[in-house]
Amino acid sequence: MNLNKQFWENRYKEERTGWDIGTISTPLKAFIDQLENTQLKILIPGAGYGHEALYLRSKGFKNVTVIDLAEQPLQHLKKSGFPPTHLKQGNFFDLDEKDYDLILEQTFFCALNPKLRSKYVLKMHDLLNDKGKLVGLFFNLEFEKDGPPFGGSKIEYELLFKDFFDLRVLETAYNSISPRANKELFFIFEKRKQN
Repeated sequence: MNLNKQFWENRYKEERTGWDIGTISTPLKAFIDQLENTQLKILIPGAGYGHEALYLRSKGFKNVTVIDLAEQPLQHLKKSGFPPTHLKQGNFFDLDEKDYDLILEQTFFCALNPKLRSKYVLKMHDLLNDKGKLVGLFFNLEFEKDGPPFGGSKIEYELLFKDFFDLRVLETAYNSISPRANKELFFIFEKRKQN
């Protein structure tokens, strides 16, 4: 189900990291640039080389945690000066910390087998505090070969998240990098309290 540590370690070792664009994604940079509260408790799951995490730190956000199944990207972050106490190696679904204000999604969702998507929604809901937000990018296309990455559609995402989140924004990203132009949906989902 692609929660295999060795699978991801090998991808880094063999430099088969096509999801990594070498910098922070422009839609997430634009979102981060308008955040004012640097005290936010932020989680970035499956962050890879952590371009978003490093950018947040550079903007004064100190309460940023990264979790990844593979060790190599976490070592990269350590070498880049990211505090080791905010790096967690392990399975995202085993994470037991809660009360995050914000979770950033950047190519983690598309790396998971689609069979895990309902579990992803529930885990995200569980990790966020009341009114916490899940923000990021989803691919708005189906890939021709078996993933990862795994694609999807706006309708699919709406159906998947609507019972647990208020879908504040779910639209084609206007500022994607050119290879991903018109292929990404930017979203802001706010946790909905369950009765």
